[in-house]
Amino acid sequence: MTTIQAIIERASDGTYTVYCKDQIFSGAGATIPEAKADMIRQMEFYKATALEEGFKYPAFLDSDYEIAYEIDAVSLLKYYVGSGIFSLAGLQKVTGINQKQLWAYLNGTKPRKTQRERISHGFRRLNDDMSAIFA
Repeated sequence: MTTIQAIIERASDGTYTVYCKDQIFSGAGATIPEAKADMIRQMEFYKATALEEGFKYPAFLDSDYEIAYEIDAVSLLKYYVGSGIFSLAGLQKVTGINQKQLWAYLNGTKPRKTQRERISHGFRRLNDDMSAIFA
Protein backbone atom coordinates (compact mmCIF):
# COMPACT_ATOMS: atom_id res chain seq x y z
CA MET A 1 0.00 0.00 0.00
CA THR A 2 1.29 3.44 -0.93
CA THR A 3 1.29 6.18 1.68
CA ILE A 4 0.81 9.73 0.44
CA GLN A 5 2.01 12.54 2.71
CA ALA A 6 -0.31 15.55 2.98
CA ILE A 7 -0.14 18.83 4.90
CA ILE A 8 -3.13 20.54 6.51
CA GLU A 9 -2.94 24.29 7.03
CA ARG A 10 -5.34 26.95 8.23
CA ALA A 11 -5.63 29.91 5.87
CA SER A 12 -5.85 33.50 7.08
CA ASP A 13 -9.58 33.57 6.20
CA GLY A 14 -10.25 30.66 8.58
CA THR A 15 -10.64 27.97 5.94
CA TYR A 16 -8.39 24.92 5.64
CA THR A 17 -6.25 23.64 2.82
CA VAL A 18 -4.78 20.18 2.32
CA TYR A 19 -2.02 19.49 -0.16
CA CYS A 20 0.18 16.53 -0.97
CA LYS A 21 3.90 16.90 -0.37
CA ASP A 22 5.01 14.99 -3.45
CA GLN A 23 1.90 14.97 -5.64
CA ILE A 24 -0.12 17.62 -7.46
CA PHE A 25 -3.29 17.20 -5.43
CA SER A 26 -4.88 19.65 -3.01
CA GLY A 27 -8.23 20.52 -1.48
CA ALA A 28 -9.89 23.28 0.51
CA GLY A 29 -12.85 23.63 2.81
CA ALA A 30 -14.40 25.42 5.75
CA THR A 31 -13.32 22.56 8.02
CA ILE A 32 -10.53 20.00 8.03
CA PRO A 33 -12.87 17.14 7.02
CA GLU A 34 -14.24 19.25 4.13
CA ALA A 35 -10.71 20.03 2.92
CA LYS A 36 -9.71 16.35 3.09
CA ALA A 37 -12.84 15.29 1.20
CA ASP A 38 -12.22 17.97 -1.43
CA MET A 39 -8.70 16.67 -2.04
CA ILE A 40 -10.02 13.11 -2.42
CA ARG A 41 -12.62 14.35 -4.93
CA GLN A 42 -9.87 16.16 -6.84
CA MET A 43 -7.80 12.97 -6.98
CA GLU A 44 -10.77 10.96 -8.27
CA PHE A 45 -11.66 13.66 -10.79
CA TYR A 46 -8.07 13.81 -12.06
CA LYS A 47 -7.96 10.03 -12.58
CA ALA A 48 -11.36 9.99 -14.34
CA THR A 49 -10.32 12.86 -16.61
CA ALA A 50 -6.98 11.19 -17.38
CA LEU A 51 -8.71 7.96 -18.33
CA GLU A 52 -11.22 9.81 -20.48
CA GLU A 53 -8.62 11.99 -22.20
CA GLY A 54 -5.94 9.32 -22.43
CA PHE A 55 -3.12 10.91 -20.45
CA LYS A 56 -0.95 9.51 -17.68
CA TYR A 57 -1.75 9.85 -14.01
CA PRO A 58 0.01 8.68 -10.82
CA ALA A 59 0.01 4.87 -10.63
CA PHE A 60 -0.92 4.85 -6.94
CA LEU A 61 -4.44 5.95 -7.92
CA ASP A 62 -5.00 2.45 -9.37
CA SER A 63 -4.21 0.64 -6.11
CA ASP A 64 -4.84 0.88 -2.41
CA TYR A 65 -3.30 3.96 -0.85
CA GLU A 66 -3.56 5.86 2.36
CA ILE A 67 -3.02 9.49 3.13
CA ALA A 68 -0.93 10.45 6.17
CA TYR A 69 -1.88 13.95 7.27
CA GLU A 70 0.31 16.43 9.13
CA ILE A 71 -0.98 19.61 10.73
CA ASP A 72 0.89 22.42 12.46
CA ALA A 73 0.21 23.07 16.14
CA VAL A 74 -1.49 26.45 15.71
CA SER A 75 -3.85 25.20 12.98
CA LEU A 76 -4.76 22.25 15.19
CA LEU A 77 -5.46 24.50 18.18
CA LYS A 78 -7.53 26.91 16.09
CA TYR A 79 -9.57 24.08 14.63
CA TYR A 80 -10.46 22.46 17.95
CA VAL A 81 -11.05 25.70 19.86
CA GLY A 82 -12.87 27.37 16.96
CA SER A 83 -15.19 24.40 16.49
CA GLY A 84 -16.02 24.34 20.20
CA ILE A 85 -14.60 20.86 20.73
CA PHE A 86 -12.01 22.11 23.24
CA SER A 87 -11.85 25.10 25.52
CA LEU A 88 -8.64 26.83 26.50
CA ALA A 89 -9.07 25.30 29.97
CA GLY A 90 -9.29 21.82 28.45
CA LEU A 91 -6.28 22.44 26.24
CA GLN A 92 -4.33 23.65 29.25
CA LYS A 93 -4.97 20.26 30.86
CA VAL A 94 -3.97 18.41 27.69
CA THR A 95 -0.82 20.41 26.91
CA GLY A 96 0.31 21.79 30.27
CA ILE A 97 0.50 25.28 28.71
CA ASN A 98 -1.46 28.00 30.49
CA GLN A 99 -4.60 29.40 28.89
CA LYS A 100 -3.18 32.90 28.40
CA GLN A 101 -0.28 31.51 26.38
CA LEU A 102 -2.58 29.26 24.35
CA TRP A 103 -4.78 32.29 23.62
CA ALA A 104 -1.67 34.12 22.36
CA TYR A 105 -0.90 31.23 20.01
CA LEU A 106 -4.46 31.34 18.69
CA ASN A 107 -4.10 35.05 18.01
CA GLY A 108 -0.82 35.32 16.18
CA THR A 109 2.07 34.53 18.52
CA LYS A 110 4.14 31.70 17.07
CA PRO A 111 4.98 29.01 19.61
CA ARG A 112 8.61 28.12 20.14
CA LYS A 113 9.73 24.63 19.16
CA THR A 114 9.50 23.36 22.74
CA GLN A 115 5.93 24.65 23.02
CA ARG A 116 4.96 23.10 19.68
CA GLU A 117 6.36 19.82 20.98
CA ARG A 118 4.32 20.14 24.21
CA ILE A 119 1.17 20.71 22.16
CA SER A 120 1.98 17.76 19.91
CA HIS A 121 2.82 15.52 22.85
CA GLY A 122 -0.42 16.49 24.63
CA PHE A 123 -2.55 15.64 21.62
CA ARG A 124 -0.68 12.38 21.07
CA ARG A 125 -1.26 11.42 24.70
CA LEU A 126 -4.96 12.27 24.32
CA ASN A 127 -5.09 10.22 21.11
CA ASP A 128 -3.47 7.26 22.87
CA ASP A 129 -6.03 7.50 25.69
CA MET A 130 -8.93 7.68 23.23
CA SER A 131 -7.54 4.81 21.15
CA ALA A 132 -7.33 2.63 24.26
CA ILE A 133 -11.06 3.09 24.86
CA PHE A 134 -11.94 1.67 21.46
CA ALA A 135 -9.29 -1.03 21.32
